[in-house]
Amino acid sequence: MGNTLFTIGYEGLAPERLHAALREAGVAVLADVRAVANSRKRGFSKTALKAGLAEADLGYEHFRSLGTPKSGRKAARAHDAGLMRRIYCEEVLDTADGGLALDGLAALAARAPTCLLCFERDPARCHRRVLAERLADRGFATVDLYGDFL
Repeated sequence: MGNTLFTIGYEGLAPERLHAALREAGVAVLADVRAVANSRKRGFSKTALKAGLAEADLGYEHFRSLGTPKSGRKAARAHDAGLMRRIYCEEVLDTADGGLALDGLAALAARAPTCLLCFERDPARCHRRVLAERLADRGFATVDLYGDFL
């Protein structure tokens, strides 16, 4: 059996719940796959998120180039997962840069238990599902975390 890849969306979570969910699952590194690592939610902008994770003894890597472009985020907000997926694949994953970034993410996930982070709570409506599917082709099983156990 291959490696496990975790995913989580921070919608509805406090940073402490995120940290607890990651620790409970045995995650070592959070892979932030947002194009824009800013947030109006306390503790989820890149600098604060990275610092909070470090305090919880968790690693952080930002894969900006694997984030959803603005048009894809707009489709996701309109609840059009199909359009979001098409935009994401065409403009990100199926490009040379996207392929290289995916290779980097796969290498990280092969070295240490890794969790993909984005905002959307429902992984079926988020580009991290597309990333997980691509990594499944490389032998990764996916486990979606929600942080609701507290």
